[in-house]
Amino acid sequence: MNATLSCPRPGTSPVLQAWVNDIERRARTRLGMGRIADYIPALANQDPACFGLAVCTNDGNLYMAGDAEIPFSIQSLSKVLLLSLALRTHGDGLWRRVGLNPSGMPFNSLMQLETEQGKPRNPFINAGAIVVADHLVGAFATPAKHLQDIARTLSGNPRVLIDHEVLASEWGHRARNAAAAYLMKAFGNLYNEVDEVLTAYFACCALRMSCADLAVALNYLAADGRALTTGEPFVPPAMAQRINALMFTSGMYDAAGDFAYRVGLPAKSGVGGGIVAIVPGRLSVCAWSPALDASGNSVAAQYALELIAEDLGRWHQAPLDYVDASTPC
Repeated sequence: MNATLSCPRPGTSPVLQAWVNDIERRARTRLGMGRIADYIPALANQDPACFGLAVCTNDGNLYMAGDAEIPFSIQSLSKVLLLSLALRTHGDGLWRRVGLNPSGMPFNSLMQLETEQGKPRNPFINAGAIVVADHLVGAFATPAKHLQDIARTLSGNPRVLIDHEVLASEWGHRARNAAAAYLMKAFGNLYNEVDEVLTAYFACCALRMSCADLAVALNYLAADGRALTTGEPFVPPAMAQRINALMFTSGMYDAAGDFAYRVGLPAKSGVGGGIVAIVPGRLSVCAWSPALDASGNSVAAQYALELIAEDLGRWHQAPLDYVDASTPC
């Protein structure tokens, strides 16, 4: 993929920018709730007062508020890109090794993995993403660099990088992920060496991107698989639809059902505090605030997405109707 870097552009609608500003203002009332993930020491020093919001419409307009341009560790948000790349390279054969169902368990559960003979319930829990990373280790000489390059292209930001401090921190506290990987290896569901797969997996989780980067990069899921920065298909439309379906059922860890009921949008969270949500056919959005609830989802970011969903439902997706699409990318 060769990025044209002609999109996105600053939003052209004052009405929509005012709406994004208002969502950011209201979401900040949830700051001070939750706690920052400290089981990865490199994440423990994040500022709990940070909140960013970026909305990227399918015509290439980008609206930002708050700390939307501050890079943060994307953690499990990388699992969406990992899954997209694995499906591009391996197709539906992936599902012989990874399930398609919600786990109903914590994202790092070993009990379920043992019971189900080393086949993870879905690609968005840690064990599932490790199997997906195993696919990429087998397909690319430098899988983490390949994902970094893809993230740069999709976001239009050549400064996206892997945070090696976070990578080292995750490696130093890898025991539970290593246990899952070795368990899957014992069941014959991990083909490459455990350390090699874990290194690739942690490097992908250690990518640093901003809300703006992520809203643009994952806009292909709102646009039938077409990447905003290249104007070319990144995944086929049917694949984008299926990834959205998995995000809807499994993207918010063991709180996916609660989030689906309250918000009703495909979404994926990460313990770095970011959440990306998709309004198919219209827009992608990323909200970020580091303090998490008991399920590992950002408290303030969830509230922002809840407010967005409420407003879109009440206005039948206005104020998007005010967006000037006369000069699409």
